[in-house]
Amino acid sequence: MPSQSVHLHRVLRAPPERIYRAFLEPAALAKWLPPNGYTCRVHHLEARVGGTHQMTFTDFGSGEGHTFGGTYLELAPHERIRYTDRFEEASLAGEMQTTITLLKLSCGTELSIVQEGVPSALAPEMCYLGWQESLVLLGKLVEPELRG
Repeated sequence: MPSQSVHLHRVLRAPPERIYRAFLEPAALAKWLPPNGYTCRVHHLEARVGGTHQMTFTDFGSGEGHTFGGTYLELAPHERIRYTDRFEEASLAGEMQTTITLLKLSCGTELSIVQEGVPSALAPEMCYLGWQESLVLLGKLVEPELRG
């Protein structure tokens, strides 16, 4: 089956270290990664090259879940994360690869995301919309400078 890719780009008012951490800490991922209308449960996350991760996104309205997971292929602290994902559902067969690139800027961080191998059963525009919603939540997590 043919696969598709999604490309995203943002500038966030946060240092690369904070954004990098948000991609690799289970509690942070559960807070920002699920798009609107979904909850997330991180079953496990071993943030090392060769380590694995698995999580479930659950539709809050219907209660239906989609479990997926994969392997970390590259972890360059504060610069780059590359990992694979596979859905458990046969209708979403295939392996996706996501590459996150972080570039320090004077005002924060340039964030680039490329997700390749998106199963043809998923409309790329829906993946793009989901990522956009997630990245708004990521900004709300990493941008505030809370002091107390």
